Amino acid sequence: MRDTAGRARWAPGDHILWRYRGNATEQIHICRPVTVVQDTDELLAVWMAPGTQCVKPVLANGTPVHEEPLATRYTTPRTTVTSRWFGTGVLKLARPGDPWSVWLFWEQDWRFKSWYVNLEEPRTRWSGGVDSQDHFLDISVYPDRGWHWLDEDEFAEARRAGLLNTEQVRRVREAGHAAAGVIAEWGTPFRDGWEDWRPDPRWTVPKLPDDWDRTPAHMAS
Repeated sequence: MRDTAGRARWAPGDHILWRYRGNATEQIHICRPVTVVQDTDELLAVWMAPGTQCVKPVLANGTPVHEEPLATRYTTPRTTVTSRWFGTGVLKLARPGDPWSVWLFWEQDWRFKSWYVNLEEPRTRWSGGVDSQDHFLDISVYPDRGWHWLDEDEFAEARRAGLLNTEQVRRVREAGHAAAGVIAEWGTPFRDGWEDWRPDPRWTVPKLPDDWDRTPAHMAS
């Protein structure tokens, strides 16, 4: 099957990579193998299973990024490491062109916990998955439809560190308010019942390939 742009669609159960480029280097620094749930003109839905081996950034000395003081968090040298996703699984939903994706979290007993709106560049598709770039600012949304901003301090520090320019800050804020409008209207995907979704028990946990950092899609010729 192909989409309206003639690109091949992924089938439910396919394994792909969900990746993020660094804001300073443009190189891939987050890579998460996921299983395709749905891939249509309207929505890409993927499942990141518990125990998935992922790539994440750390400081060059191995310290977790969130343990570095905010004032130097984005200027201290970094590297990447692999680690297992030990939490409950995460369902990620992304509509083509939206500058955000929506993630669903559950407790261990499948009691629904919350949605997480990750503000990011609209995803670029390539044969092995999708690439994006995180925009620091996020939104947490709860079953009672309450919500609040997350990581505003990191967003401000990223701007001070030069990772976002004035125009980018404007666009991210604009995207955040647009997402907040969708929440206020309880639009897609919040109204669509995804919190009742469950993964196919026959699915296996995708493996992290050796070439997980192959050329980012937006830089490929």
